[in-house]
Parts: sequence; structure tokens; C-alpha cells
Amino acid sequence: MKTFKFTVYLLLATMFAGSMVSCGDDDNPVDPFEAKEKEFAEIIPQYVNNTVIATYRELADATISLYDALVELKENKTQANLEAATQAWIASRIYWEQSEAFLYGAVADFGIDPHIDTWPLDEPAFNSTIRNVDFIESMSGDDGDVWVAEHLGYSLLGFHGIEYILFAGGHTKDIASITDNELIYATAVSGDLRNQCVRLEASWAGIDKVSSIKKNLIEDLELVITPSNSALSYGENMLNAGQAGSTYRTITDAAVAIIEGSLTISTEVGEVKIGTSYNKDDVNYIESPYSYNSKVDFIDNIRSIENAYLGGTNKAGRGASIGDYVKKEDAALDGKVRAALQNAIDKIDAIPYPFAVNYASTQAGEAMDACAELTDVLIEVKTLLQQ
Repeated sequence: MKTFKFTVYLLLATMFAGSMVSCGDDDNPVDPFEAKEKEFAEIIPQYVNNTVIATYRELADATISLYDALVELKENKTQANLEAATQAWIASRIYWEQSEAFLYGAVADFGIDPHIDTWPLDEPAFNSTIRNVDFIESMSGDDGDVWVAEHLGYSLLGFHGIEYILFAGGHTKDIASITDNELIYATAVSGDLRNQCVRLEASWAGIDKVSSIKKNLIEDLELVITPSNSALSYGENMLNAGQAGSTYRTITDAAVAIIEGSLTISTEVGEVKIGTSYNKDDVNYIESPYSYNSKVDFIDNIRSIENAYLGGTNKAGRGASIGDYVKKEDAALDGKVRAALQNAIDKIDAIPYPFAVNYASTQAGEAMDACAELTDVLIEVKTLLQQ
């Protein structure tokens, strides 16, 4: 009897202890959303600081160098200085195209994308502008960069107006073929290009985190670098996701925005940058047609997606990333993303050079398909992040 009672008590005690553990677990369950938010909270700073701001800083520096090279060329017209200017243009294109996975925030709010990267160039309007004595006089002044921003349309500003002056048929022009008026125009437009790219860096990093030269430029030109309804920089806005004052309701929303930016450019490369001419919708709608830099532009767009997905850049270093999260949750999907990125790069690279001549090639169609496949995989990633 005693043994029986002891056994019963032991069983009841065990059951009671179990119920206490179970009750404790129910009272403090693991919240999957909070766990995901915590993971994303480690990813966002790497993306903001070492992908977005790092890329915009390189872009701002490169466009400052481009402006300086064109000033030197205007003052001293030599073939060597022209070659230096063309190399500076090519270098600045890298960082702009590698920023296109984040064509939101300041670049969208301030209309900077169409301002500096509209194509094709309006050649008739360009020729008219170059012959206008009053226009050239206005461009040649100390505030020529401000004048062109206020008086020239998007189809005459930015990278491609400068490209038209420096390049022809994929080669640097002969210095003798470039007029003084063209160099006045190129210098003024490159000054405006520089201003907009410095503005991008400051808008994400904050005015106090850019060099004194850039800070003075922003302040002298009175360029707006924060949204009208917020004192936060765009970087702070994303870093503060989930907190009061941020436009991102949750940290997950910010993570999803990273992939949505990538989706936007993967679709654009395939359907617009390649597809518009390939499908004969507009055979003149070709990016960088004078320098024959189109394929490099397209590949750098895919690199921008790669940087957004892997966190950081090759130069700034890698760190916590969306890719890390996807690999942990669905290793097969992560493998698909990485394969799709490389496939898109390989297929674009396989288009016969130059794209401006070979836009209707079989390889161009295959590159379109590869970009579509990348888009489909990125949609899967977005779905995973939202679960």
C-alpha cells in the first residue's frame, strides 16, 4: 500500500512538473515575427552603410573627378586630357549603375534618376543648344552647373550629354573634332551631375557625415537632402525601421524594400534596357550608345542586385545580409538566387559587342530570359521575407 501511494505521488508530481513547464512555455512562446525582426535588425545597417552609402560615396567622388577632368580639358585641350575625361566618365558610370538596385528614397523623391540618366539624348535639341550664343554664355559662368539644371530638359542633362561629346562609335573622339562650345556644355552638365550625386550621398549619410567639400557644396546650392516631412536622413529612416518617425512600419518592411528595389532593376534590365530595342519597340532606345558601354551598364545593374542581396560591396566588404537569412531559411532558394545572378551576368556578357549594333541578336534574347528568371527568383525571396 505504501509502495502504491509513493508510486502515485511520484506520478502526480511528475505530471505536475510537466504541466508547469508546459504552462511556462505557453506563457512565453517564441514569437516568429520578433525573431525575424531581430535578424533583419542586423542586416539593415550593413545594407545602409556598406551597400547604399558606400556606393553613393564612390559615385560622388567619381563625379567630382569627372568634373575636374572636364574643367582641365576645357582649359587645356589635349588628347591626353580628353582620354582622362573619358576614363573618368567610364569610372563614374560603374557606381551609378551599381546603385540602381536602390532607385528609391532620395533618388526617386528628388527625381535624380531622370535628371542624370535619361536617354536617348535629344540630338536636335543638343545641336540647337550648342549654337545658342546666350545659352553658351550662361553655361560658361561660375554658376553654369546651376543654369543647366534650371534651363535644360532631362534629355540634355546627365551622363549621356557628356558621353555624346566625348565618345563616338565606342571610342574616344579626336580632340580636334570637339568644339569649345561643346566643352563648355560638358563642363556645366558635369557640374550638375556632380551636384546631384553628392546630394545622393548626403541624403543617405547625413550632411555631417560627408566631406567638408561636399557639405559646402550642398549648403551653397541649398540642395534639399531630407524628405519634406522628416528631419531624418534616408539612411536613418531605414535604420530606424519599426520605430516612431520612420516610414518603415516594421524592420521586415525595410528588408522587403531591399528586395523590391532589386526586383525593379532586374525587370528594367530585361524588359526595358534590353527588351525595348530587341523587340523593335524603339531601336534607338539604347543606353550608353556612343561609348558602347551598354553591356557594362547592364552587368553593373545585376551587380547592384548582388550587392543588395549579399550585403555590402566587394570593396566595402561583406556582412550580414538578406542572403544569409534566405540561406538559413531555405538553402535551395539561396542557391537559386546566386545561380540566377551569375546566369544573368553570363548571358549579358555573351551578347556580341557592341550591344548598340547587336541588340537583336539571339544572345540578347537569352539575356532577357535570364533577367526574367532572376526576377522570378527574387519574387520568391520577397515572399519568404513576408512570411
